Amino acid sequence: MHHFDLKDGALYAEGVPLELIADEVGTPAYVYSTATLKRHYGLLRAAADAHRDALGEALIAFAVKANSNLSVLATLAKLGSGADTVSEGEIRRALAAGVPSDRIIFSGVGKTDVEMAFAISVGVRQINVESGAELDRLIAIAAMMDTSPAIAVRVNPNVGAGGHAKITTGGKGDKFGVPVEEAMGLYARASASPHVTPVGLACHIGSQITDLAPLEAAFKVLAEMTRTLRSQGHAVTRLDLGGGLGVPYSGGTEPPSPADYVAMAARVLNGLDVEAAFEPGRLLAANAGVLLSQVIQVNERSDGRRFLVLDAAMNDLMRPALYDAFHDIQPVNPRVGARLPHDVVGPVCETGDTFARDRELPPLEAEDLVVFTGAGAYGAVMASEYNSRPLVPEVLVDGDQWAVIRPRPTYEEMLDREPFADWL
Repeated sequence: MHHFDLKDGALYAEGVPLELIADEVGTPAYVYSTATLKRHYGLLRAAADAHRDALGEALIAFAVKANSNLSVLATLAKLGSGADTVSEGEIRRALAAGVPSDRIIFSGVGKTDVEMAFAISVGVRQINVESGAELDRLIAIAAMMDTSPAIAVRVNPNVGAGGHAKITTGGKGDKFGVPVEEAMGLYARASASPHVTPVGLACHIGSQITDLAPLEAAFKVLAEMTRTLRSQGHAVTRLDLGGGLGVPYSGGTEPPSPADYVAMAARVLNGLDVEAAFEPGRLLAANAGVLLSQVIQVNERSDGRRFLVLDAAMNDLMRPALYDAFHDIQPVNPRVGARLPHDVVGPVCETGDTFARDRELPPLEAEDLVVFTGAGAYGAVMASEYNSRPLVPEVLVDGDQWAVIRPRPTYEEMLDREPFADWL
């Protein structure tokens, strides 16, 4: 569900015409809908609250890696959202956006000593430990700081799932977490240390998952481990279920609803008396954003192949090049006419700078505006200045008001960031 709709023949973001934003900000540009963010968070919150008997006061911790813009984070923080973070920078962003430290989870397979010390110093809710080596380092850091931070052990349940091999994180060969038996040993070792306080288990098996079966299998692993750890005398009060539920990109399988997803989790956890945590990223943000772009030209070859050349490129939206991801492409001011196949490409000097092959689109001409839908997650956050193209700006809409929430840098600003070596 989103709030990008045609009104009087033109595409709007809530109450703001996208053509107006293009005129004022230029293209390419990301545009986010506050109403969509609120709606998606509200649906998940309501689903979790409906199963409080099984899930406790479930924490919804937005995955900052999906969209780390401060205004997006602040919008969710005002609704009560926590934050799932994977770096010191993301923790700092969450704090700056108003997320209380006790609603911040710190995950990640490669936390540095400095990052772990920072997380302890600001009092994050928990640190998800992903290896024995990391546990040893964390215990040593906590001992030096004379404290005992809450931790969860991240389990690799040997259940991998996701929309692409590169976003599958719970399989046997994936780098994340530890196998079940090793996790049990780590939990016991942590329980014996005065410098960490084990409170639960965590898992995250992948992203863009469109079937509840692998998620249910992973949650059952956590539930059985909880029972076993308790039988051994260990306290287990939290289960971090990760994220990963897919969203409709208009080009694949329709995923389960958030309500069905939460109901499944509640069924698996029922009777355990734990507090659950969900870490949605894409689920909240993907369809809350579009990438607005302008047609540079249409190249038609003698063999009939048609290239739609846009001013947006792979460095603005990496997902198609990185994951072969599908994004629907819609004109801002659609014309009547036959749909024709186009290869949709950007201006970057890479064959990989291709958004779609043989995509059937309505008539489009130079200077027309188009949007990539479903671009609110893993879009701007992965953007770069490759080919020395200015970093794509971001805009937030709320009803009939809008604001630039990350400006496009000027070329002068880009060059000023790089001082010459003293000898040049």
